[in-house]
Order: sequence, then structure tokens, then C-alpha cells
Amino acid sequence: MDFEPLNIENEVMEFAMGSGEEDNGLDLEHNDEYEGYNGEMMENSSAAGRDSLALNGDPNLEPSEGMEFDSEQAARIFYNSYARRIGFSTRVSVYQRSRRDGSIICRQIVCSREGFRREGGENRSKRQRTVTRVGCKAQMTVKKQNSGKWAVTKLVKEHNHDLVPPDKVHCLRSHRHVSGPARSLIDTLQAAGMGPSGVMSVLIKESGGINNVGFTKVDCQNYMSSSRQRTLGSGGQHIFDYLKRMQGEDPGFFCAVQGDSENPTGNIFWADANSRVNYQYFGDTVTFDTAYRTNRYRVPFAPFTGWNHHGQPVLFGCALLLNESESSFVWLFQTWLAAMSDRHPLSITTDQDRIIRAAVAQVFPETRHRFCKWNVFREAQEKLFHVNQSHLTFEAEFQRCINLTETIDEFESSWESLLEKYNLLDNEWLQSMYNARQQWVPVYLRDTFFGEMSITQGTDSINSFFDGYINASTSIQVLLKQYEKATASRYEKEVKADYDTINTAPVLKTPSPMEKQAANLYTRKIFTQFQEELVETLANPATVIDDGGSEALYRVAKFGEDHKAHFIKFNVFERKASCSCQMFEFSGIICRHILAVFRVTNVLTLPSHYILKRWTRNAKSGVILDEHTLGLPGSSQESLTARYENLRREAIKYVEEGAASTHIYNVAMDALHEAAKKVYAAKKQGAGVTPSTSVKECQLQSSSVEQDKRIEELTAELENASQRCEAYRASLLAVLKDMEEEKLKIAVKVQNTRLNLKG
Repeated sequence: MDFEPLNIENEVMEFAMGSGEEDNGLDLEHNDEYEGYNGEMMENSSAAGRDSLALNGDPNLEPSEGMEFDSEQAARIFYNSYARRIGFSTRVSVYQRSRRDGSIICRQIVCSREGFRREGGENRSKRQRTVTRVGCKAQMTVKKQNSGKWAVTKLVKEHNHDLVPPDKVHCLRSHRHVSGPARSLIDTLQAAGMGPSGVMSVLIKESGGINNVGFTKVDCQNYMSSSRQRTLGSGGQHIFDYLKRMQGEDPGFFCAVQGDSENPTGNIFWADANSRVNYQYFGDTVTFDTAYRTNRYRVPFAPFTGWNHHGQPVLFGCALLLNESESSFVWLFQTWLAAMSDRHPLSITTDQDRIIRAAVAQVFPETRHRFCKWNVFREAQEKLFHVNQSHLTFEAEFQRCINLTETIDEFESSWESLLEKYNLLDNEWLQSMYNARQQWVPVYLRDTFFGEMSITQGTDSINSFFDGYINASTSIQVLLKQYEKATASRYEKEVKADYDTINTAPVLKTPSPMEKQAANLYTRKIFTQFQEELVETLANPATVIDDGGSEALYRVAKFGEDHKAHFIKFNVFERKASCSCQMFEFSGIICRHILAVFRVTNVLTLPSHYILKRWTRNAKSGVILDEHTLGLPGSSQESLTARYENLRREAIKYVEEGAASTHIYNVAMDALHEAAKKVYAAKKQGAGVTPSTSVKECQLQSSSVEQDKRIEELTAELENASQRCEAYRASLLAVLKDMEEEKLKIAVKVQNTRLNLKG
């Protein structure tokens, strides 16, 4: 049975009314109310029931024509109570107003399956909804009498569809209601960090069964989500004040509010200039971290993060999730994309929430979407709690099946064996996760870049930029302070890693020129990963299997582990290899298996196509070409963030060179003293307008034009050089091909000569 939220609007059908007892003129109107009885009506249901003269204390009383009620509300509650006993859902349809005073004097209450869906209604929503309207005629019409009572003037009891049995009637929409006591209990459990599933378990136990709860898990989730709308409270003004201040301080600061600052109807997003610049360098893979969205946390905070060239978390923007509907997530992703110059990432990692999945599919259709494995395992603990309690070894075997299988066939076999062993073949959650296995099981994700060092490790813990800065008690006011602390701390760690990379030399473990090359190219952490792969080639010999033509096939296996062999295709002429482990595709670092093939084929240095710039010490060098799109000032040198970054990078290089010897150190110190005097003089002069200012500006503009012209000339020269290199490369390949053919001919002649000599 499909459940729908309580707040979905229903259509109404117009009907003709006969003459009323009040003949002062009537207006027939459609009713905007929907199926289900919420708010005051349900809160006052007990009082309304007592007011009804017709109920008479008999809970099994049947409706009949002429039955009277003290109010229209009492009639509606009585008919809904009758519907629950019988097994159908109700809704209010149309009504009549008095032309004299505009009050409602007639109301029709119908079976929820009355009428038919209007043509073209599907176009209003991409989600295909099940057809529930079948033209049922069952209804009760009540009309206000001169006495003030409400009498039943028309009653149809027959239905044209099956009625719902008593054990499922609680799923019908008009009988689902989150009562006041239930709300209080939900609020208490939610504040304690319990999720919807845990809350429902408590409610079922307290109510003596799911039939007595009065609503479904979907309703519980909707209520808990709506309560989050009030999370900002008085802290909302702090957020808007902060965004306004940052816009004044940072020219590249981007922020957006769904709705407006006076009445925000959805999410809030912001990204500073540094986050936007970092995305230009490291935006190939992104994590949308919704760990703080869970009900544990007071603030529904969600950062966009990635990995920098040191393998450290880097920030691409932040959001406050005040509305968790699909349309709000679509707005958030589209807004974030606009802030990042509409450059789509290669991959994105989120949790497996159905609404987030739908929004990602809509906004990032070409981006590989992965579920955070850490979230999957966390949900598994909840969904498979009874299994873990009964079988203490299950959780370890489940994680081993996911993390340690190296091929698709191995995973499929292990998964099937696991489900059979623990009798879980019919488990719905496991089946749903198996159907989505290509989005979270590591062996299916190897062909896409996610920037992680280990394929089997994956995201055992989500890439959280704010670990240690935000906890369950963090309020909005504290959040902003912690946000600034976290960004400052992360920046300091990046600067420290930059300094260590430039000023300390790693210990080489082999005489390989490739290791020395990598030590000079990569940042320290990435080099350590590469070095580990290179050293492992000593224990992973490569054996040629097929050496025919320009592409050879090799087999690489660790000593004593022949059953775990990997296969490498290697193009000799292009020096390109592809390994069955797909580590390079996944992490951007070449694997030990390809390096083993390079050893036996005398490839002594890393080919350029195996060096990802994003992992090198120069990852953040080069000009960002679309600063106008970023919202930064016209020149990168005019941006505070860019100026700071450029000066810092040049200063670190200067320190490295200046410390090489005593003589160079003295020269460097003299130069620094001279530079300090010039900087002081420039600061003293200030940025005020002087008679020569306009002349200087003209000179700068003229210089800028000349530089642009020179850049165009150099770009053209570079293009010509590239074309010549491509022509030389093609010629070289042709020569090599001719040599191979000639070699083959000579080999045939030698073989023929040997045969003739033997004959």
C-alpha cells in the first residue's frame, strides 16, 4: 500500500444542491480543504463528539437521514469515525454559503475515492502518483437547519470498491493524525537524538501495537522534519547579519536564501571566495555532508567539501537545511553550481536519502553519484539490529563482503552466501541496497575518480571538514564562530603541509629515478602513497602473458598470493597501461601493478598522463580564467584572497631558495629589507588620488593590453608547437610500426632459413 503525506491537496467535485430551508440565496463553492482532519478540528474532536446529539454515547451508531448534530464539525468527526469502523477514508468536498452573511450552511462529506483524477494533473509533478479516485458515490450531506442544528439530508452507504480490513485502516489518510500527546513524546525523543525509526518503535510499544498509534512512519518523519523548520529561531538574525557582513568584507562572497531574508521558505547557502577558488582546483570530486542533518543535531548544517592536494578536507560552501523537500534540494544544488561557475564535478558523494538521490539525478545527470558507505553501515546497524543481536558474527562478515571483495564476481558470490547463511534472502532493506549496489559497493565504483587513497577503504568515515567543531549542542550563534575557527584551522594545516613539502626532503627507499621524480612533483602525503606502491613492486613481479602487437598483456601477483592476480594491458608506444584494480582511475595515484610492468619494460620515469596536477605541489599554480564568473574583481591581483595566496606561495619559494647557502641567505635578507622599505612607502602613500594617478592608471591599462596581446601570441605559438609535436609523434609511431613489420619479416626469413638447413 502506498502512503502519501497528510498535507497533499485533494481535488473536489462540484455537485448540484436542491432547495434549502433558507431561501435567502446560496452560493455553491469548491472546498479547498483536504482529506484528513488536522489542527484544531482533531484537537477538539472529543468536545465536538460530546456536542453531537446523534452520537448518544453509542460508538457503533450508524448514520441515517435526518440524524442531527450540534455543529458541522461534529458531523464530520462522526462520519470519519464511522468510516474507520467500516474501512474507508473520508474527505470534505463542496459546500454552500449563505448569500446573506457568507456563512457555510451546507457541507458534503464523501469517500476519499469519490470522483476521478482530472486530466493533465500528472503534469504538475514528475512523480507518478497511484490512481485512487474510482468514482465512488458514498457520501453524507449535512445542512444547517433554522434551529441551528445540522441534519443529514442525503446519505449513500454503498461503495464501488473493496473496503480496508481493520488491521490496515490506520494507514488511511483521514485516520492518520499526530495527536498532542504523541507530538510531545516525539519532541522529547527527537531532542534526545532518536531518529524516526526509533521513535516509531517507542510509539508502537507505548500504544500496544501499530494499529493504535494513529499514524505511519511517513507522518512521523514529516512531523519531525517540520519541527526542524523552527530550528533557527532567534538565531536566524545572526545568520543574516553574518551573511551581510561577509558580503561587505569579501568581494567574492556568495550567498543565497530560498524565499527571502524576511520570510525564508527553504534553505540558505553561502560560499566565500576561498571556497570558490579552491573548487576551481579541486572540484573534480565533491562530498555533500549531511551528517549534521540528523535529529541528533540542533542545527541542520550541510557543507560541500572535497580533497586538496595534500589529501586534506577542503570547503566548497555551506548550507542550512530548513526545508528538506526535493524542490529545496534541487534549489540548493543549482545554487551551489551557480556559485561554482556551473562546473559540474566528476563525482559526488551523499547519503542514500531518497529525496537527495532524486535531486542529484535532476541537477547532476552526468556526475557519478555515490552513497556514503559510512551512512550505509550506520543504517545497517538500525535495519539489521535483530540480526546483529542473534548472530554476533554477522556485522563483521557483512563489512568484509563489502570492503574486501576485489571483483564483481567475488562480491556477488559473497553477498549471496551471506544472505543464505543468515536466512536473509527476503529482507527488504538488504534487497533495496543490493538493487542500488552500483552506487555504494566499492567494486562497482572503481572506474570513477573519488580522490581517496584506497578503493576498499572507501568512505568508512565521511569527509567532514568540521569534525571536532560542531556537536549535538551547537546553536546557530556558536555555529558561525565554529565555522570561522574551522576554516582558519584548516587553512593553517594546508600552509603547514605546503611548507613541509617544500622545505623538507623525503627519504628515498629505492635508486629508481621515478621515485626521485615523484618526490619533486607530489606533495609529501601523496608522495608517501606513491612510494608505498613503488616499493611494493618488489613483491609483485610482472609476467607477460601476451606480447602480440602494440599492446601487451601482463599478469601481476604478490608472492604467495597467485589467486589474487591483477591483469594489465600496456601500450608500448604510448606508454599507457590499464590495470584491473583501477586504482589510478579511482584515486589518481598509479598502482603497484602498473609500476611493476614499468619495471620490466624499462619505463624509468612517470609518463605525464599519470601525473594528476591536483596531487602535485603546484596544484594551485596557474591563472583562474573565469574570475568574472566567480564574482571576484576584474583581475586576480585585485582579489584579497588571490593576492594573499599568490604572496604566500611566492614567499615559501623564496624561503626555500634563500636558505640554500650563507651567501644566498645574506642576499635574500638584503632583498627582503629593501622590499619591506618599498611596501612601507607604498602603504604610507596610500591609495588616495594624486595628480599622477590617472597617468598611472593609463599606463597600467596600456600595459595590460600589451600583456593580453603577448599572451595571445604565446598561446598561438603554443598551439603551433603542439601541432608540430603531434605530427612528430605520428611520424615516430609510423617509423616504429615499420620497424616492427620489418622485424617480423626478418624473423620469418630466419625461420625459413632454419627449416631449409634442417632439410
